[in-house]
Amino acid sequence: MRKFLLIVVCVPLILAGGWVYFHQRSLPAYGPLYREYAYVTNGKSNTVSVIDLTTDPFKGFTVVRTVAVGAEPTGVAANPKKNEVYVVNSGSANVSVIDAEQNKVVATIGVYGRPYFIDISPDGRRAYVANSGSNNISVLDLDRRTVAATLRVGAGPGLARVSPDGSIVVVSNRADNSVSIIDAARLSVRSAISICLEPEDIAILPDSTKAFVSCSGSGQVASIDLKNDKLLALLDVGKAPVSLALKPDGGEIVAFNFDAGSISIVETTPNEVLGSYLVGAKPTRGVFSLDNSRLYISNFESNNIAVYDIDLGKVVAFLPVGTRPDALALTQSQQYLLVVDTGSSDLAVIQKRTPKKKFEPSEYSLLTIIPVGVQPNQIAVKSFLATKPRDGR
Repeated sequence: MRKFLLIVVCVPLILAGGWVYFHQRSLPAYGPLYREYAYVTNGKSNTVSVIDLTTDPFKGFTVVRTVAVGAEPTGVAANPKKNEVYVVNSGSANVSVIDAEQNKVVATIGVYGRPYFIDISPDGRRAYVANSGSNNISVLDLDRRTVAATLRVGAGPGLARVSPDGSIVVVSNRADNSVSIIDAARLSVRSAISICLEPEDIAILPDSTKAFVSCSGSGQVASIDLKNDKLLALLDVGKAPVSLALKPDGGEIVAFNFDAGSISIVETTPNEVLGSYLVGAKPTRGVFSLDNSRLYISNFESNNIAVYDIDLGKVVAFLPVGTRPDALALTQSQQYLLVVDTGSSDLAVIQKRTPKKKFEPSEYSLLTIIPVGVQPNQIAVKSFLATKPRDGR
């Protein structure tokens, strides 16, 4: 009887304009109660796509549920203490509360005109929503699922960011070039600070002492002292910095200069720009790995992800994805990078691994592309222990 040797190799397939490599991997030892989902808001479908991240990607990550929410969903955030996810519906001026165990909407909280983003307090009890069309902030009581307060701020507030210690909320007022500082305990605006033109994204240091704000209209990043509520410095970066990413250790902040095709790295203690580096066409967002070694950058017009090595100070890889990549998220294991492709209405999944064969020359590969709804906007990953196994026993 003849004996046959079965040789398994990685087979590349072309999918949605990128190479996709399928190969066996060792799965984490998930317990029966462990859950991990990605939630993608679909702005033109009025839905949220839920992707199960505990399934074997060799068989394929898939959308396990499509949840109907309000009109024009944009921002999404996961509660760090509860098994809940919150979706901001810009068109219907409300927030949908999704029970992550059931993946269904269990409550809807009304806010005010044109909200886009939501941020959750560290204790999971409050949420802050900037209502850009109403010049105010809705403070949500997440235990009671009601509005606890409505605070008047500057004109055109785009984002309200809560500090890591939960004591302060910083609001970027795009229409009047200012930030509002909110005392979270008193639920009152304690100061307003004029900064630079068209402030957008906000990053707050881990010790809650400083905030950095990107100003797309003036090509600057503002550094703000949160102990004394004063502007410390205006730092010149590239043209149209639309977002910021903070290293997990808090030592550096990166500004993504949309119209310059570059990133600018800012050292947070001395408030100094260390340098600017070309990364691709129209970079929009980025996310750091937890070990501070890599920065993943979505290049909106290049249709790829740039991998920036922090130690080497340069881009070490370009990874093709779908059309107009924007929002990014890493899974809990840091093994998978999830990329929202706003133009092609899908989610690209990039795998990071240690190459072991000549068929795997790179540590990155595009694992799969998952269709979601029309015009996906934002993504949040929620991992948690459920109260009962999937079969209900």
